[in-house]
Amino acid sequence: MSKNNLLQSQPQGQSVQCVPDTGFIEWLSHSKGSLVVSTYQAGKLLMIGWDGQQLTLLMRQYDKPMGFNVSGKKLALATRNNITIHANDPVLARSYKKTGQYDALYLPKVSWHTSDLNVHDIAFCNDGLWIVNTRFSCLAKLSDNCSFVPQWQPSFVSALAPEDRCHLNGLAIVKDRPRYVTCLGQTDTPGGWRENKANSGVVIDIKTNEVVMRDLAMPHSPRYYRKHLYVLNSGGGELLRFDPEKNSHDVVCQLPGYLRGLSFVDNHAIIGLCKIRESNIFGGMPVQDKHDKLLCGIAIVNIKTGKQIGLFEFTAGCEEIFDTQFLEGITRPNILNPDRPEALEAFNAPDFSYWVRPQNLIKDYT
Repeated sequence: MSKNNLLQSQPQGQSVQCVPDTGFIEWLSHSKGSLVVSTYQAGKLLMIGWDGQQLTLLMRQYDKPMGFNVSGKKLALATRNNITIHANDPVLARSYKKTGQYDALYLPKVSWHTSDLNVHDIAFCNDGLWIVNTRFSCLAKLSDNCSFVPQWQPSFVSALAPEDRCHLNGLAIVKDRPRYVTCLGQTDTPGGWRENKANSGVVIDIKTNEVVMRDLAMPHSPRYYRKHLYVLNSGGGELLRFDPEKNSHDVVCQLPGYLRGLSFVDNHAIIGLCKIRESNIFGGMPVQDKHDKLLCGIAIVNIKTGKQIGLFEFTAGCEEIFDTQFLEGITRPNILNPDRPEALEAFNAPDFSYWVRPQNLIKDYT
C-alpha cells in the first residue's frame, strides 16, 4: 500500500479505494498491532495491518457484518442471520499461502443461527457472549435451542416484539459485565425512535435502569475505558466522555462524519466515520450542518488532547463503518469466513495443527 493511495479490487461490486495519510501510517507502524473494521454497507470485514514496510489491507466478504468482539484467541462476529466465533491459530497462519506472510489466522469454529435479529454490538463477558438484539429491543444471550434468550430490556419497553421499538444498539462492559447501553429513543412503539432521532438518544445504566445521558443524536458504540464511559454522539459527529462519579460529560473531539465504531489503545481512540447515504433514516443530523462534506474512514484521535493524528479514508466502495477493534500484538492478521474452501482444509487440536494439503495449491480470492 503506498502512502498516497490504495486500490483493492473486489470479486463482486465496486472496488474499494483508500487513502491513508502519513499520520495513520506512522501510528500503525509503531502500534505493534492491527485494526479490524466491519462495514455492513459494503459487506466486508477489513483487516488493516503492517508488514514491516507498508500497510496491508485484507477484505473478507460477509452477509451484513455488524458488531464483533475479540477476547484472547477468539473473534465473534454478528452477521445478518448468524453469530460466528472464529479462533486464531498462529501455527496455521505462519504456513498459509506464503511462509511468514501472516501472524494470525482466525478460523470459523462455532456458529449460532439466530435469524435476522438485527444484532448490533456483541461482547464477551465472564458468563459468555452477550448480544444487542435490536429487533427485539433487548440484551440477550445465545442458545442451542432458541434464536436468543432475553436477559434485559429498558424499563420503558413494555413487551418484547420484533418491532425495533427504541433502536437499542450499543453495549459497554464494566468489570466483565454488561453495564451501559445506547438507544435512539425512549420509545415503546414500532420504530417510534425515528420521529425525533436528532435529539432523543439516551445512554442507560442497566444496573440502575437510569438514563445517565440524554438529548443525543443517534448515539452508538458506548465503551468503558480508564474509568470513563466514552460514547459516539453519532449524528453530532462527536466523541463524548462521561464521568460516572461526577455525572457529567465533555466533548473529546468533533469529526466530519456520522460516527460509529469505537475502540481504544493506549491514549488513542479508533473511531469509524460514515457518510450519510440514506436520508430517510440518517438525514437531518447536526453533523450535516457543521461540515460541507462528510468522510468515511478510520480516525485516530489522542483522547488527552482531542487532536486527530491520523486518518484512513475510504474514497470509493465503502461509505459506512459499523465497528472497529485493535488487535494488540498482531500485525498481519487474516480471517477465513465459513464459505471459503480453505476453512475446510484446516485441522487443529490442543497439541497440533495441520493443513490437509499445501496452501500454495489453493488460490486466495480476497
